[in-house]
Parts: sequence; structure tokens; C-alpha cells
Amino acid sequence: MARPILRPPSLAADTVDPRALLRHLYDTAVAQALPGEVLARHLPAPPDPARGRTLVLGAGKAGGAMAQALEAAWPADAPLSGLVITRYGHVPPGYRPRRLEVVEAAHPVPDAAGLAASQRLLALTAGLTEHDLVICLISGGGSALMSLPAPGLTLADKQAVNRALLMSGAAIGEMNCVRKHLSAIKGGRLAAACAPARVLTLLISDVPGDEPSVIASGPTVADASSCADALAICRRYGVELPAAARAGLESGAFETPKPGDPRLQGGQVVMLATPQMSLEAAAAAARAQGLAAHVLSDEIEGESRVVGGVHAALARAVVRRGQPFERPCVVLSGGETTVTVNPARKPGRGGRATEFLLGCALALQGEPGVWALAADTDGIDGVGPHAGALLTPTSLARARALGLNPQALLDAHDSAAFFAPLGDLLTPGPSFTNVNDFRALLLL
Repeated sequence: MARPILRPPSLAADTVDPRALLRHLYDTAVAQALPGEVLARHLPAPPDPARGRTLVLGAGKAGGAMAQALEAAWPADAPLSGLVITRYGHVPPGYRPRRLEVVEAAHPVPDAAGLAASQRLLALTAGLTEHDLVICLISGGGSALMSLPAPGLTLADKQAVNRALLMSGAAIGEMNCVRKHLSAIKGGRLAAACAPARVLTLLISDVPGDEPSVIASGPTVADASSCADALAICRRYGVELPAAARAGLESGAFETPKPGDPRLQGGQVVMLATPQMSLEAAAAAARAQGLAAHVLSDEIEGESRVVGGVHAALARAVVRRGQPFERPCVVLSGGETTVTVNPARKPGRGGRATEFLLGCALALQGEPGVWALAADTDGIDGVGPHAGALLTPTSLARARALGLNPQALLDAHDSAAFFAPLGDLLTPGPSFTNVNDFRALLLL
């Protein structure tokens, strides 16, 4: 389903509407990542119905939109069935599944609905033959949504580990290494269950580097990491493991299918949308309005507030010295930053994007000519209804005039409480896709 996009702001030679421009760049980045027609271009011909069938399996925040695009493109006379799991509220408005079933579940901490749907999804693989085609629709968020604990583990075990990982500051690749080893369906296990059927995986990437084995914890691709790696990550970040989880990892009982596993041979993986594609689309939109645009990287990781400070340093260099870019310009970046939360303190409202912006604001101290937008492309930043926020040269001054303490809010991971009274939270609603963080600096 197409997402409404603001009309491109009109940029005269000496004027620019920073708010409209930055929102336009965000909307452009999101639109680039919508499944729409791009999915249809990568669909194979249906198998001979007399010999095989087509089964659709999937999970992720973009699952509803991907299922919608597939149903629209699949021949009406070709058999099609399957199950896709997406986040609550992430089924595109107006989509009424006809041949596929779309189930909603919790994210980022799995729930009973996701567990039940994952059990049913895995059961659908029974009886597949070499004549069958399995199309797997995988996008970010699938790790939590497709939650099926490894033997001996409970949903409560998985929930506890997930919460601990989310607060630990671990990078997404590290978190998903642990998640896949504690799963009965991720880390290549879904593809193994589909053997000997032909498996086509259609991916929307939400991870730095677009590594298929990391996206949604790689349910359909071989996993080169090990149980020992997962244990080392938990030790590094102080993540407490339930006894059964520790035993399974220490014994190697929870090992995943590795490269070369014959059950995974012949599988095909297609990347439909990536963070880099969206950043390039936003850069093109800025250039179309007469602004120079520079993409730093789609793989930026690290503590959100620290990354915010680094972006602030770059902005000051451009504004004050014209280095490394001349202004006016737009500087874009993506990736997935982290927010490390002290488990002894209850975190406030916020997320990666707003914490990045508050860290940036404190480093800039109202630097004239610097505007910024940071938002999650799935439409939700952290646990609140907002996707991110807008930072202006006057944000700090306006907040302090309202009696807010920016540093205290940052320390409490309550960054949304900084931007909400200013009217600068960005709340577009679910986007029905996910290519992770989007950040734009406008330097005038």
C-alpha cells in the first residue's frame, strides 16, 4: 500500500522550509522501502499445480505489506496458501487477506500470539516435496515475531533474554546471534524444515551490512556463528541466561545449521529493500531541490547519544569551516544505534532516534543553521507511538524556557519527554516496512 508523501518543498534560491524538507526526505526514504511493485518483479513462475504447490511463510514488521504485494501479483488461477506474522497494527489499512493468513503479534518482546503463530507456521512445512515452492517473506522484527523457543526453553525464558538484550547495549548482530541459538525456527532452521522444497527468500533489510543471516535472525539461511559465540556475547553484556538456555549453549545442543548443510542447498535470497537504497533515494530528493546531499554510511552503530555527538561535531565543522562539505547541504546516515539502559532504573519514553537527537542537541548547544531529523523507518521509535523527532537551532532554548532539564532527560533515557512539549515529535504511524534508522542533517 502506498504511503502518503508530502509534496516536495519549494526551494527558492535563498529560502528553504527546513521542517517540510526534512519530512519530505524521510517520507521518500520510507516510500523507497515499500514492497509494492518491487516484490512482483522477483516472483518466479508458479510450480505445476499437478505436481507441486506454493507455500508462503514469513515474519517481520513489513510482513503485512509484503503479503499484500504478493497476493496482488500472484496469478489468480495459481494455488497459493501460507501464514505471515507481523507486528500488532502493522497490517496495511484496506488489506483483506484472501489466500494468505496474516497474524499479528508482539514486538520487540515476543508474546503468546507470536509463539502460537510460529508453531503453526513451522507445522505447515510438513510433507513438502522437491516439486513445491516456498516463498519466505522476511523483514526486520522477525526475531521477536517468529518466536519458537528451542527444546527445553519456555516463552518466559525467551522474553527474559530478549528484554535483557534490548537493555544491554548489544549490537543487532550480537543480539540476533543469541536469539537464533535459543530458537527452534531461526538460524536456518525454517529452511531446513522446508527441505527438499525450493525456497525463495525475499528480504527487506533492517541491519547494518544487509547480512541475510542477521535479518530477523536468518530463519532461511545458514549460520556461521556458534553456541560459543552466543555465550561470549551474553558474558560480554552481563545477560543472565536461564539454566536450560545456558546448558543448551554450553553443550552445543542448540547449534544452528551451518554453511554447506545439504538441507539448505539451492535456496535463493533476494534483497528487495535496504537502508542504502532508501538513503540514496532521500539524497536524490534533496538534490532535486537544489541541495548538495552526502550519504555518510548505512552501517552506523554505537550508543545513540554518542553517535548524536559525532554528528553534531560534523555539523559544526561544515557550518563553521566548510569542511568536509560546503553548505547548504544535507548529510544522511542510517544503521542501528543502541541505547544501554541501567536495569536498576526504569527507563523513560524514547528510543534510538530521539536519544540520538537529544545527544546531538546537547553537543550543538543551539548552533545556528543546523537542523536534524532522526526517525525509525518502521514508524515507531522505542515503545512510544512516535517514529522520531525534529531538532531545530532553538530546541534547547525552547525546552529550557519550559523548565525542562535536557541532560537529566538524556540520563533517564526520557528523550521523548524533551521533544513532546516542543511539538517536534514525528508521529506518522506504522509505515508497513522497515529499513532501520534514518537520520538527516540540514546545514544552512
